[in-house]
Order: sequence, then C-alpha cells, then structure tokens
Amino acid sequence: MPFESEIGSDAPIGIFDSGFGGLTVARAIVDQLPNEDVVYLGDTARTPYGPRPIAEVRAYAIECMDRLVTHGVKALVIACNSASSAALRDARERYDVPIIEVVLPAARRAVAATRNNKVGVICTEATANSRSYNDAMAVAPHVELTTQACPRFVEFVEAGITGGDELLSAAREYLEPIQRAGCDTLILGCTHYPLLQGVISYVLGDRVTLVSSSTECAKAAYAALQRRELLHHNPREAQRLFLTTGSGDDFEGVGSRLMGGFVEDVQHIAL
Repeated sequence: MPFESEIGSDAPIGIFDSGFGGLTVARAIVDQLPNEDVVYLGDTARTPYGPRPIAEVRAYAIECMDRLVTHGVKALVIACNSASSAALRDARERYDVPIIEVVLPAARRAVAATRNNKVGVICTEATANSRSYNDAMAVAPHVELTTQACPRFVEFVEAGITGGDELLSAAREYLEPIQRAGCDTLILGCTHYPLLQGVISYVLGDRVTLVSSSTECAKAAYAALQRRELLHHNPREAQRLFLTTGSGDDFEGVGSRLMGGFVEDVQHIAL
C-alpha cells in the first residue's frame, strides 16, 4: 500500500531510477538514514535510459516522479545520472519538495579528491551527450575531465553479472582512455556502476580513487533534509516500498541477487 503520511518528517523519501542501479542509492540512504521510510520506483519496463534521446528520458523521468509525488514523499531523489542530466531543471520547477540528484555531489567530491587535477567520469551515453559533468566541473576550471560512455556496463548489471572474462574485457576497453589521460580520480557516473567497483578497481589499480555517485547522493540527501528540518531522528522500524513498471518478480529476483535481502515485496505499477 502507498504511504499515507502527510508531508513532514514522517513522510517517506522518494527514490527514482530507470532500473536497478538506483538501488545502490537507496541502500546508501538506508545505511546513512536508518530511521527514514523510502519508496523506490524503478522504470524497468523502459530501461535502459542511456541510449535514449534526452527529450524521451526527460518525459519518462517526469512521469515517474509525478507518480512518486502522489505517495506524499518529502523529498525526491533522482538516482539516475541519465535522468538527472535530462530532467533536473524541470523537476526543481515542478515540485515543491527538495530534489536531490547524483551529478553535482559526485563532481564536488571528485574535485576534492583529485591530486593531479585529472578526473575521469564513466557514464551512459545520455549522460555523456548531456555534458552534465562538464557543467558541474565548471566550478573547478583547473580540473581536466575525461568522459567515457560505458553502455554495456548497465547491461551486465541488469543481467546480474558482476564478474567474468567478458566483463573484464569490456572494462579494459572502456577504461583505457581514463588510464591514457592519467586520471587519478574516477567518478562512477551511473548508479549501476558501484556494483562493478571490483572489476573497475582491478583494471585501474589502487592509486585511482573511485567516487561513487550513489554514496555522494546519499550524503546530499542527508544535508538537504537536515536544512529543511525534515529528518526523522527517533529510532523506529522504517518501511521500504519497492515499485516497478516491469515484472515485480523479475525486479525482486535481480534486486535480491545484487543487493542481498534488501529488496522484497516488489509491486508492479502501470504508468
């Protein structure tokens, strides 16, 4: 059943992604904000967003966020780099609740982490084409940004594949421009990619700092709710509601395989 709390500290946090990758954001939010209810919507019927035109991604994202707003959420987390790149401005104009996204928090963290001012970002084609990370890095003109689209990474994660020779071969191919540019810091600019940190770190080595857009987004969610005095401070048994536009059974199966027992009781919705 939908959450029926009035908007206030007791209302849930709404989290949206095109598929499963945003579960890494949801997990980070639950870990950092254990007293908060969350409602997660994965648009798996129309995933992946990465290869789609920006206008199409924007329309899908707004449709999904409209649905989350009907649940009375106190904040919207756009847990999808492609959707953040396409629909962030529209979301901030359309909704009265705080909007938290993944691009700027990750960019800020990368700027703080780099030692040689050479930062890489791996992302979907939609995010790369939007140049959203280039815009976010405008606050640090001394930093050289290398962008690499890695479309097959999403396919691997959605299939529940996080290791093996085929993935390793793709990782070496995708990450070669990052290595050639001498980047000492890499933004995982898609919320699917934290699930591939093992192979990415293996290829790049320990000297390259990985910045997870999921972790930085969760930190930004905490800060946004704290500023609005919307945090739920009292210990409680928080609720998690998972919605998908695709098969609930498939979502629960893949989600459980990737995230352990974090995902359960998934409900299908039609948009």
